[in-house]
Amino acid sequence: DKFRNRLMFPIRDYRGKVIAFGGRVMGDELPKYLNSPETPIFNKSQSLYGLNLAAGYIRQFDEAIIMEGYMDVLTAFQFGIKNAVASLGTSLTAEQGKLLKRYSSNVLIAYDADTAGAKAAYRGLEILQNIGFRVRVLQLPNKMDPDDFLHKYNYGAWVQLVQNKSLSLVEYKLQAAMGK
Repeated sequence: DKFRNRLMFPIRDYRGKVIAFGGRVMGDELPKYLNSPETPIFNKSQSLYGLNLAAGYIRQFDEAIIMEGYMDVLTAFQFGIKNAVASLGTSLTAEQGKLLKRYSSNVLIAYDADTAGAKAAYRGLEILQNIGFRVRVLQLPNKMDPDDFLHKYNYGAWVQLVQNKSLSLVEYKLQAAMGK
C-alpha cells in the first residue's frame, strides 16, 4: 500500500475535480511527501495545490502567494490567507506559472526559510520573471515555514511580515549575492 501510514490530501484541478492524492508520512520514514503517480489527468508540474479554492481570491487581491506544502496552504487558508497555492513538492515550473498568470501578474513567494526553500525561491523567481510576473519574496524568520509562523504568531504578524520583510526581485538577488 503506497500511502500506508500517511495523512492523505486530495489534489484538485483548478475546477475542483480530484485528480490525484498526496500523502504526508506520519512517522520518520522517507519520502516525507508522496504524490500519486503521473497520469494523463495528473501532471504535478502543471498543477497547483489549492488553486481551486484560491483562484477567486487571487483575482480579488491581484496576487498569488506560492508556498511549498499542503499544510502551509491549509494553515494559511484557516488563518484568512485565501490566495495561497503550493507547487506540489516540485520546484515551481513554467507551466505552473502560466496557470497562475490567468489570475494575476503579481506573486509573493513564501517558501520555507531553509536552504532548500531559498534555492527553490531563487529558481522560481527566474521562471516567474520570464513569464512577466511582478515578484516579491517573503523572508520568514528562524528557518520557519508559513505553517509554523502562523501557528506561532498570527494573521496580523503575517500581514506585518509581508509589508516589512518581502523583497523585490532585485533586492532578493542583491541580498543573496551579498550573503555569498
